Amino acid sequence: MESTRQKKVSRLLQKEMAGIFLRKGNEWAHGKMISITKVRVSPDLSSAKIYISIFPSNDQGIILESIHDHSSRIRFEIGQKIRKQLRIVPEISFFIDDSLDYIDNIDRLLKS
Repeated sequence: MESTRQKKVSRLLQKEMAGIFLRKGNEWAHGKMISITKVRVSPDLSSAKIYISIFPSNDQGIILESIHDHSSRIRFEIGQKIRKQLRIVPEISFFIDDSLDYIDNIDRLLKS
């Protein structure tokens, strides 16, 4: 179960990440919309798992690799944004959130 501090930090990271991807997401995924669906922070606040959703969903692997290549730059920008609130900027790792594809698949199966 997440502590109150973990929840606050995850909301803060999600908000700041969304701003970064809004401004610079077109550089890493031209013509795609990237949204941050959820952020999970470790209990010691040293690492964060960031789940992203990409629309349209083709070429997700290539876009995820591009985001991984720029993760140090993204972490630096996050550090600039949250330096007054957190002592240590967490290590970030990105994952594809496929829950929307799963829901769409279930919906298609129920209709047929």
